[in-house]
Amino acid sequence: MRIALDAMGGDHAPEPIVAGAIQAACAEPELTIVLVGDQAQIEPLLPSGPERARLELFHCTQVVGMEEKPVEALRRKPDNSIKRCWELLATRKVDGIVSAGNTGAMVAGGHFLKRFLKGVLRPGIAAVLPTAKGLCVLLDVGANIHAKPEHLFQYGIMGSIYARNILQVENPRIGLMNVGEEEAKGHDLARGTHHLFAQASGSLRDRFIGNIEGRDIHKGAADVVVCDGFVGNVVLKYGEGVFEFLMKIIHAEVLSPLQAERHLAERALHELAVRYDYSTYGGAPLLGIDGACIICHGSSGDRAIKNALLVAARYARAHLNEIIIQELEANPPPATE
Repeated sequence: MRIALDAMGGDHAPEPIVAGAIQAACAEPELTIVLVGDQAQIEPLLPSGPERARLELFHCTQVVGMEEKPVEALRRKPDNSIKRCWELLATRKVDGIVSAGNTGAMVAGGHFLKRFLKGVLRPGIAAVLPTAKGLCVLLDVGANIHAKPEHLFQYGIMGSIYARNILQVENPRIGLMNVGEEEAKGHDLARGTHHLFAQASGSLRDRFIGNIEGRDIHKGAADVVVCDGFVGNVVLKYGEGVFEFLMKIIHAEVLSPLQAERHLAERALHELAVRYDYSTYGGAPLLGIDGACIICHGSSGDRAIKNALLVAARYARAHLNEIIIQELEANPPPATE
């Protein structure tokens, strides 16, 4: 299994990125990681132990900055690390790619090379969220802000496949993000998507639970939640912000005043933070492209990168894309009236 890693992508690259690659190589003996980026910066960070043989270097000279316009930067910087990762995937030299760099550039890179799976209308980014009943897949969270009902319909199918095969959810329930539970609620996109799911055949229709509201996500109302990329990104970023806010408040107003047994409370808070922190899940897969692509948070540390690499390897090993193609063929969007 070979995964290309954008060693220059992220707020703190390349140190934590390379450190995460080393940890992943140690954790997965069958994994080879191709570190894509500036050799002069990467090579001094590599270990001398046996895992070094599974850490390859692919030198390139340019980086797409987090603040740069994705499409413009990809064209202006032909030797950037994101583009080189996509080229390695396109030429079948790797089975997957991982980056904590510019998200827009990662999505645009796939669009430029037309790396869509057969039958996929638009790829979508799927984020894994913790809930009271387990894990939930939310998509899209940023790849497609001009979505159509047919796109969201396919997101429900692809998200279900990811939930079933990676998160081990036996019969994933699909919910549609809306401003109310009633069928007639929402804008044209929401109502059109609801109609497609309601008219679907077999188990897909049975697993569609209808509209859900934002407050229902962390209650575990659905295993897969579909929405356009604008709404999904707002939900994702708001959730991250609330989590960080609550952790700070708890530490300041609950833990700090404690004297006796404070160490027990701090350990409990640490375990809670680890369980619900985004780094636990590594990154978000870009579903619908030919290969495995995991997009990480810009501030990802070594733990997040390690987990993202392991998820990419698991994705490729499970042959998820073959399953996606088969299920999309078996479940075309119903004809609209």
